[in-house]
Amino acid sequence: MHVQAPALRVWELVSDLPRMGDLSPENAGGKWLGDATGPALGARFRGANRAGWRRWSTDVKVTRCEPGSVFAFAVSKVGLSVAEWRYDIVAEGESACTVTETWVDLRGGTIKVLGALTTGVSDRSAFTVASIEHTLAALRAAVHSPA
Repeated sequence: MHVQAPALRVWELVSDLPRMGDLSPENAGGKWLGDATGPALGARFRGANRAGWRRWSTDVKVTRCEPGSVFAFAVSKVGLSVAEWRYDIVAEGESACTVTETWVDLRGGTIKVLGALTTGVSDRSAFTVASIEHTLAALRAAVHSPA
């Protein structure tokens, strides 16, 4: 998605995991763990999620953290891999950029079954396509709004 905002501003929004719930239709934010107070390579985070009346948490570890260009994190539950989320941001001058959100499904059979029961989402791939579209649209709206 093309965004009329500096790459660093977009990166700051997608790497602010406690506020990701402002952009995502499923994530409700969460909190940094241990000594982490913000995005950093290896930082850990407890994600809070919701779908209707359902609530669950995930364990997150930052795997790429390059201000203004890349932010990625691995998601797990009960020690089992769930997914990797990645935001690639390419500056287009000083006041615009292109952001790409990528989801890699890492779920094995156990997590697929438990995930469907926990979240109520039976077709995670289709749901995630819609979720990414929602998140990117919310991101564009957030950077186009007055601060």
